[in-house]
Amino acid sequence: MLILPRLHTVGPRYFLEELISMNKRTHPDAKVARSMHVFARRDCQRKCSSIHGVVGAVAVFALWTTGFATAGQQPQKSANRTDLSRGEFSASLQVPRSDLAKAEALASQLAALSSRVDRNEAKLLADCAYATISQLRRQYRMFGTPIFNNFLIYHGLKKRGYCYQWSEDLLVALDALKLTSLELRWGESNPGNWRENNCIVVTAKGHPFRSGIMLECWRHLGHLYFGPIVTDSDPYVENSAYARFILIRSTAPNASRANHPVAFQRSAEASGKTGDH
Repeated sequence: MLILPRLHTVGPRYFLEELISMNKRTHPDAKVARSMHVFARRDCQRKCSSIHGVVGAVAVFALWTTGFATAGQQPQKSANRTDLSRGEFSASLQVPRSDLAKAEALASQLAALSSRVDRNEAKLLADCAYATISQLRRQYRMFGTPIFNNFLIYHGLKKRGYCYQWSEDLLVALDALKLTSLELRWGESNPGNWRENNCIVVTAKGHPFRSGIMLECWRHLGHLYFGPIVTDSDPYVENSAYARFILIRSTAPNASRANHPVAFQRSAEASGKTGDH
């Protein structure tokens, strides 16, 4: 999980503090030093106000622009509208045209996991994954960078979009397919610290976690990345207990989707390996 890095600057405030210190050493007149200190403090307050104003303006602009973009992309109300939070997948949820080739590539990788994998299930999972992620992008209203989106969520300006929330919603949607030749696993790297990230790992039925294909969205601003879990730069491990918790919670009549506390990173590193989709 990420937040904006701390800013370190050497500017007028640093210069004035040094000047005051030098003045105290060379001029014993306390009134002069005190006047310069007041000036420096006012200058600092003015700069802090300016920084807060800029951050606020950027946040408002982000919400305003993504709001308009989403308004034009929201699906029309119908009887078969999909509810991703409960894992419903219908024919009305389609793979974006720009993702058709990627969905085919994902289906091929899934089918290659084992000779016992049903190719129809591999295609169904791939199509559902890309269609689900496309809808989540609209719902989450992603803007700028993963870091900036976490900043907005952390300060209550957006509701969802943390890495674990992408994986939770994708897991619930894929689990609703009730696949028999493929298994869905919860992957996490660096759990409990500022480098933590989450993904879904798909394996052939009964095969080890490390043999699977990872599905990850957050690092790529809501665009699906897939590839062998063993080739990723982060050391992922399985957390089957959390996967069960998410699936049980999704069936509750009034399932809570409140954010839980997260640790923050300083930067996001998207994988640059071959197969980065």
